[in-house]
Amino acid sequence: MERIVYRHDGFTPESEARISLFDRGFLFGDAVYEVTAALDGRLIDEDLHLERLERSLSELEIPMPLPRAEIAGIQAELVARNGLKEGVVYLHVSRGAADRDFIWSEDLKPLLIGFTQTKIVRDSPSQREGIAVDLAPDPRWARRDVKTAMLLGQALAKRAARRRGFQEVWLVEEGEITEGASSTAWIVTREGRIVTRGNSWAVLPGCTRRAVLRLCAEQGLSFEERAFSPEEAQAAAEAFVTSATSFVTPVVRIGDEILGDGRPGPTTRRLQALYLEAVSKPEAAPA
Repeated sequence: MERIVYRHDGFTPESEARISLFDRGFLFGDAVYEVTAALDGRLIDEDLHLERLERSLSELEIPMPLPRAEIAGIQAELVARNGLKEGVVYLHVSRGAADRDFIWSEDLKPLLIGFTQTKIVRDSPSQREGIAVDLAPDPRWARRDVKTAMLLGQALAKRAARRRGFQEVWLVEEGEITEGASSTAWIVTREGRIVTRGNSWAVLPGCTRRAVLRLCAEQGLSFEERAFSPEEAQAAAEAFVTSATSFVTPVVRIGDEILGDGRPGPTTRRLQALYLEAVSKPEAAPA
């Protein structure tokens, strides 16, 4: 069955989907996006992703193409039409199409597109066994808090890390880890404190990060939001990453340093279980 996608004027088979050559997302990377996981046909943390989409658009002065409720309806329809049980829904909003010019006119109409991808988001080999993360200088622009479609820095960093045998890369700026190329970075100190960097322009405000922090608070787990160095990370008891598509994934090696005994640690395993339990409830995901 051919995949059904959404383009601002409706649903269409992917082979018939078209966008303008002059779309600013294509010419300038002038666009934002969101990726929301689907599990058992239900969208996970959808409200958090739509909230972040609206914030990203606002920061770039791009109007919301439709009200949140209508966008949620489009996502649900994409899941239904494609029979998606496990995977992701991708949304992308560009500023619109116009003849190429750095300065845009104020009357551009934003373009919303969306599609689904089948993907294992629960009980993947990485979640079971853990991953190795590389370390690399952060090459990105200053506004990492806006989820733009300008992903070349991340793509190049992940490509270089993959060639070196790593599954992810943690980016470093001024001696501190900002985040993963496509995930939020976490460590667990030898004293048992869960640490992740606080939100700022330096990092994307992760939706799964937000959900996990709430679970930590609800369970009385000790955590703090602060920056940490590569050296502290490599000396930590445990580490893990979070994202919409990886949930909670253990990190067992950072650069050349193996953490602990090279296996996922107990705190990471507990958070994996808590998050999976929360998102598996039919009524709601953590918010």
